[in-house]
Amino acid sequence: MGIVKISDTMHENLRVASQALSRSINAQAEHWMRVGMLAELHPGLDHQAIARLLVQAEATGGLDLAAALALAPQAAAAAAGPATAPVRLADVAGAHTPGGAH
Repeated sequence: MGIVKISDTMHENLRVASQALSRSINAQAEHWMRVGMLAELHPGLDHQAIARLLVQAEATGGLDLAAALALAPQAAAAAAGPATAPVRLADVAGAHTPGGAH
């Protein structure tokens, strides 16, 4: 863990967003950083596709730079696919239980 210096304005933006979305300020900052990282690595994706990648990454152990780069095939498929395809939470939930049981 480290310290990141940000402007007072950005800190206030984080405070407001974190309260609105029931996250801590740190969790909101990390969320925005993860979304931004994926947006820079995969500029063809919209927010919905990035959200799908975040759910997929979380279901498979979390997101780091290596994992974000490894998501390139899934990112390309997400960009090519329909923007309205829903994320099936039952599929994601199975990844967290022993044996994949639902």
